Amino acid sequence: MFLRATTALTLAALAAPALAQEEVNVYSYRQPELLAPLTDAFTEETGIKVNVAFLDKGMVERLKAEGRRSPADLVFTVDISRLNAVVSAGLTQAVESETLSANVPAAYHDPDGHWWGLTTRARIVYASKDRVDPSEVTTYEDLADPKWKGRICIRSGTNAYNVALVSAMLHHHGEEYTKEWLEGLKANLARKPQGNDRAQVKAIWAGECDISVGNTYYMGKMLEDPEQTEWANSVNVLFPTFENAGTHVNISGVAMTAAAPNKDNALKMMEFLTSTEAQEVYAEANYEYPIAPGSEAIELVQNWGEFEADDVNLMTLANLRGDALRLIEEVDFDG
Repeated sequence: MFLRATTALTLAALAAPALAQEEVNVYSYRQPELLAPLTDAFTEETGIKVNVAFLDKGMVERLKAEGRRSPADLVFTVDISRLNAVVSAGLTQAVESETLSANVPAAYHDPDGHWWGLTTRARIVYASKDRVDPSEVTTYEDLADPKWKGRICIRSGTNAYNVALVSAMLHHHGEEYTKEWLEGLKANLARKPQGNDRAQVKAIWAGECDISVGNTYYMGKMLEDPEQTEWANSVNVLFPTFENAGTHVNISGVAMTAAAPNKDNALKMMEFLTSTEAQEVYAEANYEYPIAPGSEAIELVQNWGEFEADDVNLMTLANLRGDALRLIEEVDFDG
C-alpha cells in the first residue's frame, strides 16, 4: 500500500510507535507510482513490505521535527542539491557496503557514504528540427553566443536543475567566467524564464524559441502523453558538453536516515536498488540512465544518442550551490 504524506492516514500509519519487523519506510520526493515497479520487485524478492510517503516539499523540516522518533528509514530524492540538503542537516547516516561500492561509480555517491546515486539524467538541449542544425549546438558555453539572441527558452534560473548546471560551470571555469556566461545566456532568451522543462519544448513547437535546456527524461514523458507527443516530435535531443569535459548529469538517489528504525531492511533495499535488475526497472519506468555496471538504458533512451558524462563528483557541485545561486541572483536571471 502506498501512502501520501498529505493524508491523515499517512500521518497515523507512519507515526505509529510499533512498526512491523519486516518492513521499510520511505520518504520520497518522487511519486509512489513511479517507484511501484521497484518496491513491488523488492517485496517479491525479500518479503519486506515497503511503505512510501510522498513529500513534494518539506522533507528536511519533517525529518527535523520528528527527530529520533522518525519512522523513515530511507529518503529518495531527485537532484544532488536535495540529497545534500538532507545530509547537511545531519539527518542521514553513513552507510558502508561492498555491494553499494561495487554498483555505484565514485562520481555518483558521497565519498563519506551518506548518499548513493540510483539513476542519472543528462541536462541537454532540445532543438527545433526545422530551425536548428544539430551541428550548431556543441557546448554549454556556446549558449551565451550572440548567435542565439532571442532564440532560447528556459525555466527559472533558480530551479534546482539549472542551479546544478551553473554549479558545474563554476567548477569548470570559475566565478568571473560563469557570471559573464549567465549574462550572455540571459541576453539570448526569447522570453522571461517560466514553466517547467516540458513547457520549453512546447514553446519551441509553437515557434516562440528555437532551443531550450532540459532533462533527458522529459522526452520520454512527452512521448507517452498524447497531448504532448507533437511537441516531442518537433525537437531533436542534443548532448552539449563543457569545453574539455563531458555532458552535465544529475541523479536520483537514496540515503539512510539517522533514525532508521529498520536499518537492516533499509540496507537490503539500498543494495537491491543498485543491482543491475533494479536499476534497469527504475530507469525504464522513468526514462533515465542506470548506473550499475553492465546495466543499460532502454532502447528508446539509447536512441536519443550517446554521450560522455562529466566525471566531476556531484558532491563537488552540491558544495558550489550557494555560489551558483548568488550569481544567478546577481545577474537577475529571472528578471
